Amino acid sequence: MYTLYIIRCADDSLYTGIAKNLEKRLAVHRNGKGSVYVRARLPFSLVYTEKHRDRSRATKREMEIKKMTRAEKEKLITK
Repeated sequence: MYTLYIIRCADDSLYTGIAKNLEKRLAVHRNGKGSVYVRARLPFSLVYTEKHRDRSRATKREMEIKKMTRAEKEKLITK
């Protein structure tokens, strides 16, 4: 099972990623060892998650979300 997630960074930007173990991945981000993007924008908060059966489906959905406008992402988060 994979989790697609969106986090809101300190500068109010949104970062989308996928993880097999979400808690572990968030800890890596918090410790400044995750993506360079998030590392430069700490702290952050988890604002959205989706579960997917396999990495392929999670990655396809991640690409869909990354192509969305900011307004579309905000709408998805508030649903």
